[in-house]
Amino acid sequence: MNTLRNKVQLIGNLGTQPEVVTLESGKRLVKFAMATNDYYKNAEGEKIQETEWHNIIAWGKTAEIIEKYINKGQEIAIEGKLTNRSYEDKEGVKRYVTEVVANEVLMLGK
Repeated sequence: MNTLRNKVQLIGNLGTQPEVVTLESGKRLVKFAMATNDYYKNAEGEKIQETEWHNIIAWGKTAEIIEKYINKGQEIAIEGKLTNRSYEDKEGVKRYVTEVVANEVLMLGK
């Protein structure tokens, strides 16, 4: 059960083209936004779609696959873990970021 403590699985579409960042250490990181949709019926019986946006990052081999084969708009499934971090912006305001660190990716659709 230890492997289930922090596990995220998402199926959705890329909202942005994956951005590749090379760090000073030489490690490569890929970042992108992913949209997932949920549907429900409201009190009047109308079908409502809710879209959630997720910040996704990936390292190593997973980042290489995403960089080579995955583009904006494409439907994918990812598996990874949820992480939180904070930083200070240019004005000195502390900002908080929640990201999914993807360790597996599966291309879906056409």
